[in-house]
Amino acid sequence: MSTLYTLLMAIMLWSLSGCSSREVFEPKSVAGEWERSGYLDDEIVDTTVDGAVLANGQVLTADGLLDKRVPEGHRFIGESAGWIIAGKIDGELLLTAKDGEKEDIHFALKKTVAAATVQGDALAVLFANNDMRIYSLETKAPTFDEQGLPPVAVDSRVVNPFFLNELVLFLTLDGKIVIVNSQTGKTLRSIIVSTEDNFNNIIFFKVMDNNMLAATGSRILSMADKEIREPYQLRDLHYDDSGLMISTKEGEVIALTPSLQVKAKQKFPFAHFLGMIVTDEKVYLLEKEGYMIVLEADLSEHKVYELDLEEGFVFVSNDSFYYADEYITID
Repeated sequence: MSTLYTLLMAIMLWSLSGCSSREVFEPKSVAGEWERSGYLDDEIVDTTVDGAVLANGQVLTADGLLDKRVPEGHRFIGESAGWIIAGKIDGELLLTAKDGEKEDIHFALKKTVAAATVQGDALAVLFANNDMRIYSLETKAPTFDEQGLPPVAVDSRVVNPFFLNELVLFLTLDGKIVIVNSQTGKTLRSIIVSTEDNFNNIIFFKVMDNNMLAATGSRILSMADKEIREPYQLRDLHYDDSGLMISTKEGEVIALTPSLQVKAKQKFPFAHFLGMIVTDEKVYLLEKEGYMIVLEADLSEHKVYELDLEEGFVFVSNDSFYYADEYITID
């Protein structure tokens, strides 16, 4: 009995010691050091799919820093049709003209806005409880209103509504694409991307070359001639004329066709990717332990560089990785 007890205790201690040690990415070789490019005026305090906000209110987008600042207490939601959209948790929504030539527009919506987009006189809003509405900028009256299923937990990467001519596509917090005719105020169709119970909001959406691509954190949907769905635990996703490039929570980098067929892949054991930039020639990945992984576009070869990575929010633009109050460019 004592022998069995001793054996069980040894197994338990071994298991606990194994759980306490966290595996991290360790490259086999390092090509050199990736130099820091510069510093921001302040540190990043919040990020969204479309931008980030510094402590001083400055807004970062994929194209770089904007001249306008988000007022204190507001969260940057996005920019569209020449408007910068910001909201407060109490439902106050602020539209500020980027060129400064129009007066600010205020909406008192009385519940938290998760996503919003403007086109012409229409403001499409997705609320944090998954309700959907379209408002007139001129009258501020709703022209469309539909209730959604409230989510339990969501990924912070919430995608703003998408306008396609007279259609509004709401990318919901429960893994659906709800297509609405903005002229008639009627729902035309609802497309399911994923059916997970939690963290099932749409985190990526793009329409290109007669193909519509959408993704949650666990599944990708491609819609061209037919609907194709593939499961992936996604970190990042990039879609352009050459196809689709994704990085996953398993440390994989995978090149896919628009119909989600695998073209090439590389795996970096235990890598935790913080961001990805894709160009015609290279794929750049920022790794949590302080590395820049640079792959050829066809994923045939790669090099790993060390960098001094501070902890904090990370935002990725078209050519730079921003983290804390620093940034590095890929040039």
